[in-house]
Amino acid sequence: MTQKDHLNWGLLSTARINRALIPPLKKSEHNHLVAVASRDLERAQKYAAEKQIPRAFGSYEALLADPDIDVIYNALPNHLHAEWTIKAARAGKHVLCEKPIGLSVDEVDAIAQAAQDNHVKIAEAFMYRHHPQTKHALALMRSGEIGELVSLHGSFTYTIDDEHQDDIRLVPEYGGGSIWDVGCYSISYFRTMTGSAPVEVFGWQRSSRRGVDLTFLGEMRYSDQVIGQFESSFELPDKSFIEVRGSKGSIYIPTPFKPRDKATFQVIKDGNIDNITMGNFDLYSGEIDDMYDAVVKGRPQLIPLSESRENIATILAFLEAADKDQPVKLKG
Repeated sequence: MTQKDHLNWGLLSTARINRALIPPLKKSEHNHLVAVASRDLERAQKYAAEKQIPRAFGSYEALLADPDIDVIYNALPNHLHAEWTIKAARAGKHVLCEKPIGLSVDEVDAIAQAAQDNHVKIAEAFMYRHHPQTKHALALMRSGEIGELVSLHGSFTYTIDDEHQDDIRLVPEYGGGSIWDVGCYSISYFRTMTGSAPVEVFGWQRSSRRGVDLTFLGEMRYSDQVIGQFESSFELPDKSFIEVRGSKGSIYIPTPFKPRDKATFQVIKDGNIDNITMGNFDLYSGEIDDMYDAVVKGRPQLIPLSESRENIATILAFLEAADKDQPVKLKG
C-alpha cells in the first residue's frame, strides 16, 4: 500500500454491528468507507444502496482482492475471525477484527505471524478502550487517587431466549457462550487496569442444553495479590458496571463498555462521591482513528496482539476451570 493521507475501508459481511462503525467512518476525515462484501451479491448490493457504500462484492475473496481497499473490518461470527483475518493479512490488508479475535492461543499466534509476514496492522475491536472515560479512570487509578489497587469487580449481562438454539451466540462450534460474548469485556477491562494477565483463575457456569455457558462467574488472582471477580450472562437482565477498589477509595463506572454522550462515573473517597462527566465522544471512532494512526503515522496500537493473546488465554483458563471444577494457573 502506498503512503497516503486516508485509509479505504471494506466491511467483511453485512453484520448488524456494522451499524455502529458506519457513521464514524463516514464522518472521518482520514478514513473512508468504500466497500461491503457478502456471500450473496444481491444482498451486498442492497446493503450498499441502503448504507450509501460505493462498492458491493458477492464474495469475501473479491473484497480482499480489491487493490483500493486498505483496511478490512471483520465482523463475521467468532469462529471465522481468525480465518478471515489471516486471509485479509495475506492479501495485504490491515484488519480491525471484532472480539474475540480468536478462539485459541494458536489462532492469535497465527494472526500475529500473518501480520508480521505481510507488514500489516491488526487490532481487536474493544471500542471502550479508546473512550476518554476509560482513559481518565485508568489515569486516576494509576495516580494513586484511590490508594493501592486491591480488587476489581465487573458485570455484563443481558438476556437471550435459550429456545433460540439457532442464535450463533448459543452454538458451541461458533464460539458461543456468555464469556466469549460479554465476559471478555470485564476480563479486558481488568487487564487494562492491572496492566497484566491474572496468574490464577477459577469459575463456575450455568450451561445451556448445547453446553455453552449461559451465565459465568469468574474469580482471578494477579501476581501482586490484586483480585478480581466478574459475571457474564445471557439469562440476567441488562446490566453492566466496573468497580475498581483501592485502599483509600473506589471508582465506580456504571456504563464502562458502551459509554454514551456525557457518560458519568464516580470516585468514592472519604465518604464523598465525586461525579465525573466526560464530554461527547463517538464510541467507535477511537478504534478507527487508532488504525489510521498506526498505519499512516506509525504510532503504536492501543491494543497490541500480545494483549489480545493474554485475554484469550485467560478465557480458555476460565472455561477449563469451570469444566474441571478447580483453579487453573496461567503460564507466564
